Order: sequence, then structure tokens, then C-alpha cells
Amino acid sequence: MSDAVRAGAAAGGGPVPGGLPMEVPAQDLPPRVRIHEVGPRDGLQNEKTVVPTEVKAEFVRRLAGAGLRTVEATSFVHPSWVPQLADAGELFPQLVGLEGVSLPVLVPNERGLDRAMALGARSIAVFGSATETFARKNLNRTVEESLAMFEPVVARAKDDKIHVRGYLSMCFGDPWEGPVPVHQVVRVARRLREMGCDELSLGDTIGVATPGHVLSLLAELNEEGVPTSALAVHFHDTYGQALANTFAALEHGVTTVDASAGGLGGCPYARSATGNLATEDLVWMLHGLGIDTGVDLGRLTATSVWMAGQLGRPSPSRTVRALSHKE
Repeated sequence: MSDAVRAGAAAGGGPVPGGLPMEVPAQDLPPRVRIHEVGPRDGLQNEKTVVPTEVKAEFVRRLAGAGLRTVEATSFVHPSWVPQLADAGELFPQLVGLEGVSLPVLVPNERGLDRAMALGARSIAVFGSATETFARKNLNRTVEESLAMFEPVVARAKDDKIHVRGYLSMCFGDPWEGPVPVHQVVRVARRLREMGCDELSLGDTIGVATPGHVLSLLAELNEEGVPTSALAVHFHDTYGQALANTFAALEHGVTTVDASAGGLGGCPYARSATGNLATEDLVWMLHGLGIDTGVDLGRLTATSVWMAGQLGRPSPSRTVRALSHKE
């Protein structure tokens, strides 16, 4: 570990000398991007071993301390589906005092919503699929059946003025069905939007998207009445395309990007889904473009170094490795 990151880990963060990119702004890009941090939920749900609740809570606190204002905390799914997040009821009460930080939680159905609302959750997410095969494997339902399951969840949440995000997985390719037609994704996205989702996160679950495909989907969504302001992107880096795809989305005007600290995560129901776009890699690019994120890269890197130690393996993030190399 470099002295800079070692000091950051000890002192809770701070600047990393020589560890910031030169700012060279590009034209026609958003001045600010909101990073939707998914590490504590999407990152840890795919771990082979269960991470202790107190470690998860500290992870969220450190991410918030690094300047991330949206940190997806956990998932209120049945423990038999995602045992790594079975402690949602114990974890969430430890986090609700974080000032100025939104703590979205995933809820699959009304039972999950009941649990989340009872603990004071003010931001939730439902998790849909653009393909039939993944809908069956992930939710044990068809696409239509899953949408029907989400309708009362979204309606009740909106009645209580809770923010609702709709995740849409397999937007670009499916390991069982192959390439996914754009119109198929748009159809499901419109349904989620029409039932009341405030935001839609477009997931490249197995990391097969390329920039042209991304721009085509975003354009068609706009043409079908889904505004760019309601869209977020969620890329996996299976083929090394996550940052290129993110840049394409930025050029289109997208201002919300999902990422996972240290590049943690994948999908427990799709073996070909490798890790998410690393938050540090994203922040490095955005800061180099002169785009404000509010994130302290030194604190964030120190957090991912700490979490990698908890998990007993190095971070897959290239930026984390570059800033924390042994000297």
C-alpha cells in the first residue's frame, strides 16, 4: 500500500499526492454526475461468505464519509434467495442516522416493502428484467408476472412519497437468449415508468454493451417518452467496455451512473456477470473530465483497500491498485 493511501486509511481519508488526474474538460458533458453507489448491496450479495453486519455498516459509513450521497444499503429479499443480505433488518437501523445520505434498499415484493417501510426506508428499488429467461431465474416469474408483482409495491411507495427506482437487467445481452432487441427493453422500461418509477437504471448485466448500442437504446427510450433525466446506467466490465459505455451515456446527457466501490459484485443468477464498474475508476475518469462528483478519491480508495482486507483479496479496481501499490 502506498504511504498516501495508508495514511488515508488511518486518518479516514484525504488527498492522494500524485493520485489525481489532470483535468481536461470535454465539450457538451454534464457539469456534475451523481454516483449511485451499489457496493454494499450489489457488490456484497455475490460474496461466497457472509460479511458481518458490523463490517457492512462500517463500509456504508466510510463510503458516505468519502462523499457519496447515494449508497444502496441492502436488500429486503427472502434470506433463502440472497443469504449474504439476510441481515437487512439488523443492518438498516444502524445506518438511518447518516446525515444527507440517501440509503436505497431493494424490495422484491410487498412483504419486502413492509419490512423496509417499518424501518423507515425512504428510497426503494424494484428489480425487473428485459428478458423472459432471466425473469424466471431471478424472480421465478415471467416478465409480465414480475411487473404485476411490482405494481402494488410502487403504488404504495409513491402514496407514502418514497422514491422508487426501477432496475432493468439484461438490457443489452442475456447469457441464455443472446443479444436483446432494443424495442424489447424499451417496452419493459416504459411499463416501469408508467407504473410510477421515478428513475430507471439500465443494466448491462453481463457486460456485453458497446457505446453505439448504449446510444441507440437511450435514443429510442427518449423517442418513446422516457426522458434522459429519468435514466441511470449500470455497466459491468466483462469486456472492458464499462467506462467507454459510461462516456457514451454522458454524451447523451445521462447524469446518474451506478458503480461499486472497488469493483465488487456481479449477479448471483448469471454466472457470466463479472464485477460492476469500479467507483474509483469512474471517479478518476469523471474528475479528469472536470465533472464534479463530490467524491474524495483518497477516502474512497482507502475505503476499498480496507474492504478488500475484510474480504481477504485485492480489489479488482485498476485505480485502487494504482493508488495503493507497494512502494
